[in-house]
Amino acid sequence: MEILKQVPKSVLFLYAHNEEADKNLTQEAIKRGVDLARLIFGSRLPPAEYLARYKVADLFLDTFPYNAGTTASDSLWVGVPIMTRQGETFASRVASSLLNAIDLPERITKTTREYGALASSFGSSPETLQALRDRLDQNKLTTPLFDTVTFARNLEQLHFTAHVQARSGHGFQTIRLISG
Repeated sequence: MEILKQVPKSVLFLYAHNEEADKNLTQEAIKRGVDLARLIFGSRLPPAEYLARYKVADLFLDTFPYNAGTTASDSLWVGVPIMTRQGETFASRVASSLLNAIDLPERITKTTREYGALASSFGSSPETLQALRDRLDQNKLTTPLFDTVTFARNLEQLHFTAHVQARSGHGFQTIRLISG
């Protein structure tokens, strides 16, 4: 709600799949003086329409303490930058892993204050947001996140190594993949 107040022409598009969530978010907007027209609730869509819906977004605001996984990855794939707040648990570090894998670590914040400031800065600087989109488009095809060929090759090598270890009778051993 603070980001919406700091970025006057912004809207928040939310996938809300239950009435309780809609009600709570609506009450919070009213309580904080945010026009309800700036909250847009989306529903489940077929895959092609779901991905097309991302194209109207400028920025994906990740949730905390439970980060997005597939939805954040989908956002990056269609060219919508994400930003996240990283925590200490696995669930609060998922989006950070995605951003590191696509070489956009500066989109990772550590505090609520940093998160709000970064999101608000994008809302007031279309040039910065466009530069980030351009970098995302470039990185999408040159970084490990969407390199499925290398991922599959590495996974196959790990499976082969695990099979060899199991057959050798040496028991469980940590397998490390060093790629370069």
